[in-house]
Amino acid sequence: MSNNPFKSMDSLKLTFNHIKIWYTAGMGFFTDAYDLLVISYILATFIDAYKYYGMSVPGFTNYLVGPNSDFWIGLLASSAIITAILGQLIFGFLGDKLGRKSVYGVEASLLTIGALLSAFAWNLPSLIFFRSIMGLGIGGDYPISATIMSEYANVKDRGKLIALVFSNQALGSLAALAVGVISVSILPPDIAWRVMAGLGAIPAATVIYLRRKVPETPRYSLLVKGNIEEAKKAAKFLGTGIEVNSNVRSGIKGVSEFLSTYLPVLIGTAGTWFILDIAFYGTGIYSSSALAPVFGNPFPSHPTALSLSEFQSDLAKALFIGGVPFLVGFPGYFAAVALLDKLGRKWIQLQGFIAMAIIYAVVSSVMIVNGTKVEGFSIPPTLAFIIYSLSYFFIDFGPNTTTFVIPAEVYPTKFRTTGHGISAASGKIGAAITTYLFPSLIATIGIKEILIMLAILSVIGGIITYAFVPEPKMKPLEEASREKIEVSQ
Repeated sequence: MSNNPFKSMDSLKLTFNHIKIWYTAGMGFFTDAYDLLVISYILATFIDAYKYYGMSVPGFTNYLVGPNSDFWIGLLASSAIITAILGQLIFGFLGDKLGRKSVYGVEASLLTIGALLSAFAWNLPSLIFFRSIMGLGIGGDYPISATIMSEYANVKDRGKLIALVFSNQALGSLAALAVGVISVSILPPDIAWRVMAGLGAIPAATVIYLRRKVPETPRYSLLVKGNIEEAKKAAKFLGTGIEVNSNVRSGIKGVSEFLSTYLPVLIGTAGTWFILDIAFYGTGIYSSSALAPVFGNPFPSHPTALSLSEFQSDLAKALFIGGVPFLVGFPGYFAAVALLDKLGRKWIQLQGFIAMAIIYAVVSSVMIVNGTKVEGFSIPPTLAFIIYSLSYFFIDFGPNTTTFVIPAEVYPTKFRTTGHGISAASGKIGAAITTYLFPSLIATIGIKEILIMLAILSVIGGIITYAFVPEPKMKPLEEASREKIEVSQ
């Protein structure tokens, strides 16, 4: 783009302040992943403590093992996901309306408050309420952090930097696994779950101040607010300037023009994220069923009152087994970080969906089932598990990373956080549907049929990617987003 005022920012080498913005944005995603994963460990602690240790935690256990247990388990597991949808839409809208800086730090504060209060919940409804507050913060983090990183990044490293923000999820997942296993190993169940919940507040709390100090992005300052001095000051934060001597504004006029121009792109970014999260959260829910034939269940086959030390050992082992697929997926995030700016976002997303479809189809074809129950595999169980776990690698080295990166690049400045927020909310709607429906689907149609369904959905994800998702690799942000820039004297 010949009249692009951000050329010097685009051609800048990686600076310390790029890394500072990455850390400031990334700690939110560390917390997001930690808090969304740790709830499954908290649930297991409550339920297994009752079944195998005979402990009933007042205010909690009666909800989770009573006649309405399915309702309460579903609500606790999905409460943060449901409010995250609201957070993504609300913060996405406000980020474009009020500016990125004006709301940045609010979502980290909500994350911190929600996680901290969760540790002091007195019963299950209060825990659900506090996690709902946290969910608003989780949702708000997506569009704002992704956009701030994309609008400050240089062209050469933009994909890598946005993906690095997201890859903090990998570290957060590992932290949740480590904290969960250690907590239940050394603490009684009624204290262990509170430690797991409360520690989630720390990473988000470390960046609230830093987020409030990040200047408004040069692109928003110039193209939306029309404030040349603020834009120059923000560019100076990176040690460079912007080339502008006249009033430069975003040429896109309103919502109708945005939708008429960007609807196909919105179908691409929102549709693929919706499909990805059905697979990502779905496989997370029933991974224990796929792992059981390989590792076995560490608990006794019939509920019995174990001693505290026996129970702690078995629960720690059970939590670790449940986290194994996340360990397999871990390198996938960083493979994406390393290759996004070389191979391109679209290619990585496409091959990820194709690999997922093949893996789900293969694993379902080797399953031996009796009704809805998995009785074994027609190949060695360890081999079946290795193939199944590879799906986690290709989810992360594929659409789990790219669906976050692409919406931060392909929408114009005036609607960038809105476009990202709608896309992310579409993903979380897929996650919420999965969290509610998959447990009953496992009981009615079984895992084999679910895997076939996921294989078909992955193929559809690949088709939508091919047809509707643009390739932003190595393009200035204004070119990747087809930004209309108007110059007035």
